[in-house]
Amino acid sequence: MTNQINTKVVTGKIRMSYANLFTARAIAEGQEPKYSLCVLIPKSDKETIRKINGAIDTAKKAGASLWGGKLPSNLKTPLRDGDEERPDQEEYAGHYFLNATSKQKPGIVDRNLNEIIDPSEVYSGCYGRVSLNFYAFNQAGNKGIGCGLQNVQKLADGESLTGRTRAEDDFEAIDDEDDILG
Repeated sequence: MTNQINTKVVTGKIRMSYANLFTARAIAEGQEPKYSLCVLIPKSDKETIRKINGAIDTAKKAGASLWGGKLPSNLKTPLRDGDEERPDQEEYAGHYFLNATSKQKPGIVDRNLNEIIDPSEVYSGCYGRVSLNFYAFNQAGNKGIGCGLQNVQKLADGESLTGRTRAEDDFEAIDDEDDILG
């Protein structure tokens, strides 16, 4: 049996924002493309917040060797308060949020565990659950805890956060040819 630390968390119901789950994208020119998701966690989901904070604490302990044996005073952590940091974005109200990334494409399933292959099915604004992994880093003078994106489960549709409407919502079905020509 290995002595590997466990910093994996499977969330309760979250809302997805800035969903880049089917195509890896670079955040800035010259950076490595990654899959990414901003995870909006309701502040009322105390169990998910407890699990995330526990995994962050475990990752801090594991990272001590990266940071010279002690916790840096400027340590960056992934869990942030939407009410404080994004007061101008209403979807962040009453939520904590974190950004999760991965070099590998996450597994994406629906509520019945069927693989989702259509990128339009999972979008910024829909609801789901995610599995995350927390880890310590020390890169280019930045020290902190990162959040790795593992897998995604879509649970329900929600209002798109992109401002774009769906074609199904903009039009009604037309049954009669005369309505088209007339």
